[in-house]
Amino acid sequence: MTTKTASNFQVQRSSERGFFDHGWLQTYHSFSFADYDDPENLNWGALRVFNDDVVAPGQGFGTHPHRDMEILTYVLEGELEHKDSLGNVGVVAAGAVQYVSAGTGIAHSEYNHSQERPVHLVQMWVMPRALGLKPQYGQVEYSLEERRNRWLPIASGQAGIASKITIWQDATCYVARLEEAALSHEVPSGRLAFLFVASGEVHANGESLHEGDAVRIAGPLALALRGTGELVLWDVPALDRRLQR
Repeated sequence: MTTKTASNFQVQRSSERGFFDHGWLQTYHSFSFADYDDPENLNWGALRVFNDDVVAPGQGFGTHPHRDMEILTYVLEGELEHKDSLGNVGVVAAGAVQYVSAGTGIAHSEYNHSQERPVHLVQMWVMPRALGLKPQYGQVEYSLEERRNRWLPIASGQAGIASKITIWQDATCYVARLEEAALSHEVPSGRLAFLFVASGEVHANGESLHEGDAVRIAGPLALALRGTGELVLWDVPALDRRLQR
């Protein structure tokens, strides 16, 4: 599953993820998901799913249900079209975020809005702190300047973290675009972090990371980054192993 470089700093190379080519969809799974079954790789704390997807032009996921999960989709390239059972319809462009709090139940579809170009996205699921919550949907556009050489909190339920999207968990998702720059993040004791390199090359605490690579971090640890690339970082609480299934 992962290449351990230290007990609290575990590197997962892009090639170590589950991969499936469905023709219309090329998908990488960082955690056990669908046909990728790995009981030793179910989640990292509250982070349950991290899928790296490229969807062909005009193709997508037909209407399907979810419940009791916080679902965040960050579009890297292209445009994603959304429709759901609450009546929401929207198109999410590159750099924008879509949020679905499935709660008691919601059905939605997601399609590549373009007939000419693929859409590249990461979809991430976080386990909520309570079950049976009211479903809700939202989408937010962010500019490149908001994340250039800095961490931008795109969604959070963590005390003291301001974000335009609120999730039902003590967790925060950050994105950043590094341009030959340095960046840091403190992971305190009792917290976990998951760093994903969506593009480019960065060095994290001396470890060279390329597109598709990820690091699982257990605090306390000071994360130090330098390089060029598009990054996604989750700061999440650790969960009791009994809750992870």
